[in-house]
Amino acid sequence: MWDVCLDLLDRLQREPEFFSRVITGDESWILEYDPETKRQIWEWHTANFPRPKKARMSKSKMKSMVICFFDSQGIVHKEFVPPGQTVNQTFYRELLERPGKSVARVRPGIARTWMLHHDNAPCHTAVSIN
Repeated sequence: MWDVCLDLLDRLQREPEFFSRVITGDESWILEYDPETKRQIWEWHTANFPRPKKARMSKSKMKSMVICFFDSQGIVHKEFVPPGQTVNQTFYRELLERPGKSVARVRPGIARTWMLHHDNAPCHTAVSIN
């Protein structure tokens, strides 16, 4: 563990721009919320309309998975996983072809030298991905 940290520190001294080339990929579940607030309810009704009930922000049963690739400057590529799609090694390998095009468009300075950092989820560490 310490050897890895020392190697990383050594590389940062030799290449100060090293981290600017790292793009991180991660996935997250996004829950849908009812965005209407109490003030918004009042704005949509006339004075003669019955008094509205208090609105609450409630979680929906609808959720989507988003896979996002970002670097120190912000989001480079994001993609919603189609409903019912399992994120397995086949899906992830196909997905990895698309951020390269986004990097070339959004971060042309690192288009040929960027590196991907991702966690060790099973679909990320499959032999076909590495």
